[in-house]
Amino acid sequence: QSAMQNTTDGINWDLALQQATGIAVRGTVVSLPAERSQLEQALHVASLWLDEATAISEPSGTPRLMSRQEWVTATMPVWTQLAEPVANSIANSLTDVLTQSAGEDGELDEMIQGASKLMRNVGGTLFAMQLGQVVGQLAGEVVSGGDIGIPLLDGEQVAILPQNVSGFGSGLDIPTDQVQLYLAVRELAHSRLFRHARWLRLQLLTSITEFAKGIRIDTDRLEQLATDFDPSNPEELREAMTSGALIPPKNDDQLAALARLETTLALIEGWVDVVTAEATKRLPSSAAIAETVRRRRASGGPAESAFSTLVGLELRPRRLREAAAMWQKVTDAVGSEKRDALWSHPDLVPTADDLDDPTALIERITGGEPEPDDIDQAIEDLLNDDTTERPREE
Repeated sequence: QSAMQNTTDGINWDLALQQATGIAVRGTVVSLPAERSQLEQALHVASLWLDEATAISEPSGTPRLMSRQEWVTATMPVWTQLAEPVANSIANSLTDVLTQSAGEDGELDEMIQGASKLMRNVGGTLFAMQLGQVVGQLAGEVVSGGDIGIPLLDGEQVAILPQNVSGFGSGLDIPTDQVQLYLAVRELAHSRLFRHARWLRLQLLTSITEFAKGIRIDTDRLEQLATDFDPSNPEELREAMTSGALIPPKNDDQLAALARLETTLALIEGWVDVVTAEATKRLPSSAAIAETVRRRRASGGPAESAFSTLVGLELRPRRLREAAAMWQKVTDAVGSEKRDALWSHPDLVPTADDLDDPTALIERITGGEPEPDDIDQAIEDLLNDDTTERPREE
């Protein structure tokens, strides 16, 4: 019915927000004042501990304690930005398949045009609802603003979801205050990184959307669906869209783009892992909580679920472990200041090859300035020449 009412050519993203909000509010528990006070104190202590692990300064603004519904509302603009290219590709392909089948028959063409518009609306509606379902489910899992791996919140906002932090620690047999403190450190570390590397957020979001724009739809499969399409029962179309059956295997360019994106995400998470481990070294259960975070990733945590649904990116836990190992080796070799300086410019950030061979990266960092060539030396001599024979402007 929503598809029938959505008569515009655009995709009704309000449906995604409604769907996500409806899922997020299920089972919502209002956090008690004592719990909120504990989390605020944990964020304060976490900031002090992080000062010892990195020279990157803390973000401005006051951290927020968010409900699941508040997280959905705050992050949906970025989710729609990431999902729109894929949604448009599917909707356009639905229209194209039916339009091409019209042929030269004018009467048939008019009928097809009406049907193609309906198909476009149905496709857009189903995709928006699927996005809403994913985001709504994530709202029940994410513990913080940076839990997905990309900054979904505006600016330098730090956010913790009290109900989900409590759920994360449930059954771990670890004191609640230690879980709160560890997760607060992770969130603040993530936020500090993106504050320091201001170019990183735009690069990440651009990489994801550019990849998504390159996604093409399996028109043969779509043509079959269009032929059999029943507006009163769009279930088969919904299943094809949500299962990825309409998206053919990735081409070489897409595979390369996904590899670059995976490397960037692994570098971010690996850095956060290492900095968090250093900052929480006096926390008795730090290692146990870190292992829980790793198991959560391996079994398909929030980040893995989100990227798999949106762009078909499967984050490999092995790559995340390699990134953390690389950052630890760099820290041991050159210290945290030079380590963090690698984030100051995109050209300095480690590559996939550096994950495979951290030794080469460390040699580049510690190798000092390159030997000047003849031209460099001539310029240096000229600049340092204080004699009266030095050329001057008249």
